Amino acid sequence: MPTFRFQQNLSGSRTRFGLASEGRLLNSIERALQRTAVIIPARNEQDSLPLVLDDLPNVGVVIIADNGSTDSTAAIAKQAGCQVVSEPIPGYGRACLAAMHHLERFCKDESLAIDYVCFLDGDYSDHPEQLQQILLPILHDESDFVLGSRLLGQRESGSMPPQAVWGNRLACFLMNRIWKTDFTDLGPFRVIRRQSLIDLDMQDLNFGWTVEMQVKAAVAKLRTIEVPVRYRRRVGVSKISGTVSGTIKAGYKILFTIAKYAWKTRNG
Repeated sequence: MPTFRFQQNLSGSRTRFGLASEGRLLNSIERALQRTAVIIPARNEQDSLPLVLDDLPNVGVVIIADNGSTDSTAAIAKQAGCQVVSEPIPGYGRACLAAMHHLERFCKDESLAIDYVCFLDGDYSDHPEQLQQILLPILHDESDFVLGSRLLGQRESGSMPPQAVWGNRLACFLMNRIWKTDFTDLGPFRVIRRQSLIDLDMQDLNFGWTVEMQVKAAVAKLRTIEVPVRYRRRVGVSKISGTVSGTIKAGYKILFTIAKYAWKTRNG
């Protein structure tokens, strides 16, 4: 399953596709945004979350997965009009799964039409305003899953510690060798078709979440595209790469997840 890289910016997309005027393209993007759910796992992000929400385009629904915060994260999210789901047990995957389950209930209860699901972090390291750019390959039916690659894009100095960069490269090297993909990053900023996400049957409860999604997307032969994204220093201290123990735990879980799915792939 090849991973195609799509590096056109929004202003250049008219030349890339040559079918729609600028107005039609923008209208198409606006309609797609209204059919997009944004999931933001957050733990003690009261300082950064308002910045994330301010930069986020208007979408169908924003779900904040409050992962055991002891600050005002949940209150800020509610005040901003977000849906808030509480997952008190720490774990990136746990928070994402809780938000996914909430999304399915919310869509049913509110008769809300959601076709696309976006994941991004609540620490303001991602650039939420790039959501339109990440959506474009899906809108033009060139992709089912779009990954924002920090390693292909521009990174602020110090935004990714060396251990994070090399850990990403090692994980991607292994995935590319085993599943014949072309991943460059395990970045958190990503968009996937809602039905494709449901079909992946995500299960990981912590650091293996991003790897699991990418491996399962490869096995399912989803059309996957990487889009270069900008990345900056987060607000506050990283829960993962900010400590030696966090880095070791994350690295171990990522490699374990790759090994687990490699064994499953080999043994059917």
